[in-house]
Order: sequence, then structure tokens, then C-alpha cells
Amino acid sequence: MKSTVTLKEAMYFNGELDGFDIPIDADEAVGGENKGPKPQGLMLTSLGGCTAMDVISILRKMRVEPDDFSVDCEADLTEEHPRVFKSIKITYRLKGDVPRDKAEKAIKLSLERYCGVTAMLIKAAPIEHQIIIE
Repeated sequence: MKSTVTLKEAMYFNGELDGFDIPIDADEAVGGENKGPKPQGLMLTSLGGCTAMDVISILRKMRVEPDDFSVDCEADLTEEHPRVFKSIKITYRLKGDVPRDKAEKAIKLSLERYCGVTAMLIKAAPIEHQIIIE
């Protein structure tokens, strides 16, 4: 795995990962122009993507297919620099005929066994989660 980040202008960078371009920018307060997401936000997106892929894969092996599925990740930052995550909350939203026990099992397996991003971030901040089935 290799990622390259190249300065384009001001605080705007282009990230390249496996042939995909990812714009990255900073807040206007520090010279950015909001042309792309901030690096810490991308960490939350990586967390959401990692656990979402695990959960949907496990549910499908259980023969459960939600009508809709999404994962929200939120983090609180410390006040002092370097500003790091002090807590993370993951909300799993499932719609359809999804048995709660199967959703809980899939999520537990992702968080405790399969998601490498969770395994890295849990060393830095506590991660809690909730499950919403509609």
C-alpha cells in the first residue's frame, strides 16, 4: 500500500492512492480554501468504510440483505495541539427485515476482529457504537 500527497496550491493537496485521486485541503483559517476534505475527516471515512464493508459482507453470509445500510462516524477532538480524537462514535443504520441479533453479531465481529482501521484507532481513542434498525 502506498499513498502520495502532492501540493497543488495554498493548502490544497492531491492525494493519490491505488490510482484514485483524493483532494485534501485545510480550513480557511489556516490558509485552505475548502476544496476537499481534511485529513482527520478522511480517517473517519476510512473507519466507516472499513466497518461497513465488514458488516455487509458478514450479513450477506448470514443471508441477511438490508434494504438500506449506512454508517455514521463522529469524533470529538482534544482542545490542545496536536488535536487528536478523544472519543469516536459509530452509528449503524439498517432498514428492512434485519434481525437485531444478526446485526449485533456482524457489528461485533467487525469491531473486535476484522476492521483494521478500528484496531488502529481504538489505540488512540475509545470507540462506542449504536445500532438503529428501521
